[in-house]
Parts: sequence; structure tokens; C-alpha cells
Amino acid sequence: MKISIITTTYNSSKTLLSTIESVLHQSYTDIEFIIIDGGSQDNTLEIIRTMEPYFSGRLYWISEPDKGMYDAMNKGIAIATGDVIGILNSDDFYTSPHVLKRIATELKSPSIDAVYGDIHFVNDSDLDNCVRYYSSQRFRRWQMRLGFMPAHPSFYCRQEVYNKLGDFNCSYKVAADFEHLLRLIFVHRIRTKYIPLDCVTMRTGGASTSGTTSHIQILKDHLRAYKENGVFSNILFESLRYIYKLTEVIYQKVYRQINSL
Repeated sequence: MKISIITTTYNSSKTLLSTIESVLHQSYTDIEFIIIDGGSQDNTLEIIRTMEPYFSGRLYWISEPDKGMYDAMNKGIAIATGDVIGILNSDDFYTSPHVLKRIATELKSPSIDAVYGDIHFVNDSDLDNCVRYYSSQRFRRWQMRLGFMPAHPSFYCRQEVYNKLGDFNCSYKVAADFEHLLRLIFVHRIRTKYIPLDCVTMRTGGASTSGTTSHIQILKDHLRAYKENGVFSNILFESLRYIYKLTEVIYQKVYRQINSL
């Protein structure tokens, strides 16, 4: 079973090396690594060229202008030849060398269309210190009405699902990943399985974690996604998600403080 890993880049030289190395060090080797660059002006391409020989023909990349992150992801999906497709952002990296092996093991079952797991967040100044843990364990399909979704960086899906149900809608500014999962998981009810595994380490400050303006746009994108996919929800339902996230953050801070005593 070949897994296609897609990474989109644009002036990503500060973080890309750790992303590439985490793919290179995976114990599961039946992969293709696709990097879609948007025409970087820093030394992103130099890093890619330097690392390319270590993949022995399993790394493919292009560099050309695009219409944003989701357009770049769609380019990667279009050229992917793997049985399974996953997205790894250029400022993230796999938490352990055995993530893809576990994913491949779970997807050997023909009764599963996609899997997802957990992720955790770190500050760029201290990559070993978890500042927030995002577990998908409690996720249920109905919770998408409230704006919840499984951790997207841990989502690995069969290519045939993309071929049948489509890729990312690039007209969404921030939450095309939510719209995509809403379409796949809630509307078309693909068969998913949760893996109790910390899959990806994410640096804080990405498009979905960068302030009030981003959260307002996420809300707008979510409400539009519900409408366009015929899913009933509203602002009140969405507000419950923020209350839950606030209590989660408080709990994790208290938990860490207790453990440090």
C-alpha cells in the first residue's frame, strides 16, 4: 500500500528541513513524498534539492505560482499515485518514526476509508514542550454540526474517496479543510476509524491558530460550509465549540501544573 504525503510550501526555509527529515525517517517506506511549492524566494528550493537524493526517487516536487495553500494541496492530490493520501504542513513534522506504519496497518482493512488520530502543538522556541494536545478520540460525526472535526493533519484517506467525492474547495479562505471533512464524513458518511496515536507535532501560529481575525473567518467559512452542504447548524451551535475549547485549555494548564509539582 503506497502512501502519498503532500506538503505545500512557500518561503518555508525556517521549518521545512524538520518536516522533510520526519518523512525520511519513517519506518514505513512504501511512500511518495510530493512537495508543491508556490514559487518561494528564500532557500526553500535549495533545501528540497539537497534532501531529494536521500529519498531515492520517492520525492517529487514542483515550484510555480499558485492560488494559495488549498490550491497547492489540490495540485498534489491530482498527481498523487498512492493508494492513500495525507497532508503534512511545511511547519509540522511527524511525532515519531512509526506514524505511517501504524496508518498503513489500520488501512489494510477494506472496511475503512480513512483514519485519523491525535496531534499536539509546540512553540517554535521549544519543540519538546507540548503547549496543547488535540485528541480526536471523542470526535463523533454529529459533532461537525458544532464545528468540531478530527485533527486534519492526522487524516489519511484512500485516494478513491478523493476521486469520487472531490478535493478542497479553494474559494474557502481558511476552513477548506473543515468543508472537505464535512462533505466526506458528515454528508457522505465515509467509513472512518480513530487511531490512539500522536501523529503530528504542529508549531503554533499557523493559518488556523493565529488570532481573532482568523477565528472570525473560520466561523464565516463554517457557516457557509453548512449551507452549501445542506447541513443544519447556526452560530449558537458553533459557540459551544469555543466554550469546550476554553475549558480544554484550562484543564490542560491545570494538569501540567499539577504534574510539575
